Amino acid sequence: MSLFAVEYVYAPDTEEARAEHRAQHRELLAGLQDPQAVKLVASGPYGDGSGALLIFAAAGEEAVHDVLKQDPFVAQGLVANAKVTEWNPVTGELSAYAS
Repeated sequence: MSLFAVEYVYAPDTEEARAEHRAQHRELLAGLQDPQAVKLVASGPYGDGSGALLIFAAAGEEAVHDVLKQDPFVAQGLVANAKVTEWNPVTGELSAYAS
């Protein structure tokens, strides 16, 4: 398993639509607990409302992309850009996930 940081940049003027789909978005994320496939480690919006950071433990980047395609925020066009980057934390609480 490797860690992947996903940076969402929200599409402009989508606050209302995100509020409408937030429950389904969070339900999907909360269900990602399979340590053999994809597990959500942490997630949350940026304080300025411009986007969010999601941290996944996954077997590979393709598995993360497969999950993102299912996210209502992505499916509804509420995310203008989603950058997926493999991340290798060397210190701190998340370093236990380091590959």
